[in-house]
Amino acid sequence: MEGSDMDEIRDAVTLRDHMGPVSRLAEGKVQPRLDRHARAFIALSPFLVVATADEEGRADASPRGDAPGFVQVLDDATLLIPDRRGNNRADSFGNLLAAPGIGLIFLVPGLTETLRVNGTARLTTDPALLAPLAAQGKVPTTGLVVTAREVFFHCGKAVMRARLWDPAAQVPRESFPSLGRVLAEQTGAIGVAEAERLMDESYRTRLY
Repeated sequence: MEGSDMDEIRDAVTLRDHMGPVSRLAEGKVQPRLDRHARAFIALSPFLVVATADEEGRADASPRGDAPGFVQVLDDATLLIPDRRGNNRADSFGNLLAAPGIGLIFLVPGLTETLRVNGTARLTTDPALLAPLAAQGKVPTTGLVVTAREVFFHCGKAVMRARLWDPAAQVPRESFPSLGRVLAEQTGAIGVAEAERLMDESYRTRLY
Protein backbone atom coordinates (compact mmCIF):
# COMPACT_ATOMS: atom_id res chain seq x y z
CA MET A 1 0.00 0.00 0.00
CA GLU A 2 1.47 3.31 -1.09
CA GLY A 3 0.76 6.79 0.20
CA SER A 4 2.09 10.30 -0.12
CA ASP A 5 5.39 11.08 1.60
CA MET A 6 3.62 14.15 2.96
CA ASP A 7 1.36 11.83 4.99
CA GLU A 8 4.15 9.76 6.53
CA ILE A 9 5.65 10.38 9.96
CA ARG A 10 9.41 9.77 9.82
CA ASP A 11 10.94 11.36 12.92
CA ALA A 12 10.27 11.78 16.63
CA VAL A 13 9.68 15.54 16.46
CA THR A 14 6.96 15.17 13.82
CA LEU A 15 5.44 12.33 15.81
CA ARG A 16 5.24 14.40 19.00
CA ASP A 17 3.77 17.38 17.14
CA HIS A 18 1.17 15.08 15.60
CA MET A 19 0.20 13.27 18.80
CA GLY A 20 0.14 16.24 21.15
CA PRO A 21 1.37 16.54 24.74
CA VAL A 22 1.60 13.63 27.18
CA SER A 23 -0.25 13.99 30.48
CA ARG A 24 1.71 14.13 33.74
CA LEU A 25 0.20 10.82 34.84
CA ALA A 26 1.13 9.07 31.59
CA GLU A 27 4.60 10.59 31.63
CA GLY A 28 5.38 9.52 35.18
CA LYS A 29 3.73 6.11 35.38
CA VAL A 30 6.67 4.00 34.19
CA GLN A 31 8.29 2.14 37.09
CA PRO A 32 11.72 0.47 37.05
CA ARG A 33 10.57 -2.42 39.24
CA LEU A 34 7.62 -4.70 39.95
CA ASP A 35 5.88 -2.87 42.79
CA ARG A 36 3.04 -4.28 44.89
CA HIS A 37 0.41 -3.24 42.34
CA ALA A 38 2.20 -4.96 39.46
CA ARG A 39 2.75 -8.09 41.56
CA ALA A 40 -0.93 -8.20 42.52
CA PHE A 41 -2.01 -7.82 38.89
CA ILE A 42 0.31 -10.60 37.71
CA ALA A 43 -1.05 -12.87 40.45
CA LEU A 44 -4.56 -12.35 39.02
CA SER A 45 -3.58 -12.74 35.37
CA PRO A 46 -4.23 -15.98 33.45
CA PHE A 47 -3.10 -14.59 30.09
CA LEU A 48 -0.33 -12.51 28.57
CA VAL A 49 1.17 -11.77 25.17
CA VAL A 50 4.93 -12.06 24.64
CA ALA A 51 6.49 -9.78 22.01
CA THR A 52 9.98 -10.40 20.64
CA ALA A 53 12.04 -9.64 17.53
CA ASP A 54 15.11 -11.17 15.93
CA GLU A 55 18.37 -9.39 15.15
CA GLU A 56 16.94 -8.07 11.88
CA GLY A 57 13.83 -6.64 13.52
CA ARG A 58 11.38 -9.32 12.38
CA ALA A 59 8.78 -9.17 15.13
CA ASP A 60 6.58 -11.82 16.69
CA ALA A 61 3.82 -11.84 19.31
CA SER A 62 2.84 -15.07 21.06
CA PRO A 63 0.09 -15.79 23.63
CA ARG A 64 0.73 -17.52 26.95
CA GLY A 65 -2.01 -18.70 29.28
CA ASP A 66 -2.78 -20.85 32.31
CA ALA A 67 -4.37 -20.54 35.75
CA PRO A 68 -4.20 -17.04 37.30
CA GLY A 69 -0.75 -16.38 38.70
CA PHE A 70 1.02 -18.96 36.55
CA VAL A 71 3.76 -16.39 35.94
CA GLN A 72 5.98 -16.33 39.02
CA VAL A 73 7.51 -13.15 40.43
CA LEU A 74 10.99 -14.10 41.63
CA ASP A 75 11.93 -10.65 42.95
CA ASP A 76 11.15 -7.00 42.28
CA ALA A 77 12.84 -7.13 38.87
CA THR A 78 12.46 -10.74 37.72
CA LEU A 79 9.64 -12.88 36.33
CA LEU A 80 9.59 -16.55 35.41
CA ILE A 81 7.20 -17.66 32.65
CA PRO A 82 6.71 -21.43 32.22
CA ASP A 83 6.57 -22.82 28.71
CA ARG A 84 3.54 -25.09 28.43
CA ARG A 85 3.19 -27.59 25.59
CA GLY A 86 2.61 -26.07 22.16
CA ASN A 87 3.56 -26.64 18.55
CA ASN A 88 7.35 -26.63 19.19
CA ARG A 89 7.99 -23.82 16.69
CA ALA A 90 9.75 -21.86 19.47
CA ASP A 91 9.49 -18.58 17.54
CA SER A 92 9.86 -16.43 20.66
CA PHE A 93 12.75 -18.50 21.98
CA GLY A 94 14.61 -18.28 18.68
CA ASN A 95 14.21 -14.53 18.63
CA LEU A 96 15.46 -14.16 22.20
CA LEU A 97 18.60 -16.13 21.43
CA ALA A 98 19.37 -13.53 18.76
CA ALA A 99 18.05 -10.41 20.53
CA PRO A 100 17.09 -10.54 24.23
CA GLY A 101 14.60 -7.65 24.23
CA ILE A 102 11.06 -8.58 25.27
CA GLY A 103 7.70 -6.91 25.82
CA LEU A 104 4.83 -8.40 27.83
CA ILE A 105 1.22 -7.36 28.25
CA PHE A 106 -0.84 -9.00 31.00
CA LEU A 107 -4.64 -9.20 30.92
CA VAL A 108 -7.10 -10.03 33.71
CA PRO A 109 -10.64 -11.10 32.73
CA GLY A 110 -13.12 -8.53 33.98
CA LEU A 111 -10.58 -5.71 34.35
CA THR A 112 -10.20 -3.14 31.60
CA GLU A 113 -6.67 -2.09 32.52
CA THR A 114 -3.62 -4.07 31.38
CA LEU A 115 -0.04 -4.29 32.64
CA ARG A 116 2.97 -3.83 30.39
CA VAL A 117 6.45 -5.08 31.21
CA ASN A 118 9.47 -4.37 29.00
CA GLY A 119 12.95 -5.74 29.51
CA THR A 120 15.21 -8.61 28.53
CA ALA A 121 14.81 -12.37 28.77
CA ARG A 122 16.83 -15.56 28.78
CA LEU A 123 15.88 -19.23 28.52
CA THR A 124 16.27 -21.61 31.44
CA THR A 125 15.99 -25.37 31.86
CA ASP A 126 16.91 -25.27 35.58
CA PRO A 127 14.79 -27.95 37.32
CA ALA A 128 14.96 -26.10 40.64
CA LEU A 129 13.45 -22.98 39.09
CA LEU A 130 10.85 -24.82 37.02
CA ALA A 131 9.60 -27.37 39.56
CA PRO A 132 7.38 -24.87 41.45
CA LEU A 133 5.62 -24.08 38.15
CA ALA A 134 4.36 -27.63 37.61
CA ALA A 135 0.76 -27.95 36.42
CA GLN A 136 -1.36 -31.08 36.12
CA GLY A 137 1.60 -32.95 37.59
CA LYS A 138 3.93 -31.92 34.77
CA VAL A 139 6.99 -29.73 35.24
CA PRO A 140 7.74 -27.41 32.30
CA THR A 141 10.99 -28.25 30.55
CA THR A 142 11.73 -24.64 29.63
CA GLY A 143 11.04 -21.23 31.10
CA LEU A 144 11.62 -17.58 30.32
CA VAL A 145 13.45 -15.54 32.96
CA VAL A 146 12.47 -11.92 32.33
CA THR A 147 14.39 -8.99 33.80
CA ALA A 148 12.02 -6.03 33.97
CA ARG A 149 13.30 -2.59 32.95
CA GLU A 150 9.97 -0.79 32.51
CA VAL A 151 6.71 -1.64 34.26
CA PHE A 152 3.51 0.33 33.79
CA PHE A 153 -0.24 0.05 33.65
CA HIS A 154 -2.16 0.81 30.46
CA CYS A 155 -5.56 2.45 30.69
CA GLY A 156 -8.67 0.45 29.81
CA LYS A 157 -9.87 2.36 26.75
CA ALA A 158 -8.87 -0.31 24.20
CA VAL A 159 -10.51 -3.11 26.19
CA MET A 160 -13.60 -0.96 26.74
CA ARG A 161 -13.91 -0.10 23.06
CA ALA A 162 -13.48 -3.77 22.15
CA ARG A 163 -16.04 -4.85 24.78
CA LEU A 164 -13.58 -7.65 25.35
CA TRP A 165 -15.18 -9.02 28.51
CA ASP A 166 -18.80 -8.36 27.50
CA PRO A 167 -20.57 -11.71 26.94
CA ALA A 168 -22.97 -10.00 24.55
CA ALA A 169 -20.03 -9.12 22.28
CA GLN A 170 -18.74 -12.68 21.94
CA VAL A 171 -18.67 -14.10 18.43
CA PRO A 172 -20.67 -17.32 17.82
CA ARG A 173 -18.30 -20.26 17.23
CA GLU A 174 -19.92 -21.06 13.89
CA SER A 175 -19.04 -17.61 12.53
CA PHE A 176 -15.46 -18.74 11.79
CA PRO A 177 -14.15 -22.12 10.57
CA SER A 178 -12.29 -24.48 12.88
CA LEU A 179 -8.51 -24.23 13.06
CA GLY A 180 -8.30 -27.74 11.63
CA ARG A 181 -10.16 -26.63 8.53
CA VAL A 182 -8.08 -23.47 8.19
CA LEU A 183 -4.78 -25.36 8.44
CA ALA A 184 -5.92 -28.09 6.06
CA GLU A 185 -6.82 -25.47 3.45
CA GLN A 186 -3.69 -23.37 4.00
CA THR A 187 -1.17 -26.22 3.95
CA GLY A 188 -2.84 -28.81 1.75
CA ALA A 189 -0.93 -31.41 3.77
CA ILE A 190 -3.91 -33.44 4.98
CA GLY A 191 -7.68 -33.44 4.64
CA VAL A 192 -10.05 -31.38 6.76
CA ALA A 193 -11.40 -34.33 8.75
CA GLU A 194 -7.92 -35.53 9.69
CA ALA A 195 -6.77 -32.01 10.59
CA GLU A 196 -9.80 -31.48 12.81
CA ARG A 197 -9.21 -34.85 14.49
CA LEU A 198 -5.59 -33.96 15.21
CA MET A 199 -6.50 -30.54 16.60
CA ASP A 200 -9.19 -32.03 18.84
CA GLU A 201 -6.74 -34.63 20.12
CA SER A 202 -4.13 -31.96 20.78
CA TYR A 203 -6.59 -29.83 22.75
CA ARG A 204 -7.68 -32.83 24.82
CA THR A 205 -4.34 -34.47 25.52
CA ARG A 206 -1.54 -31.90 25.08
CA LEU A 207 -2.45 -28.88 27.18
CA TYR A 208 0.32 -29.82 29.63
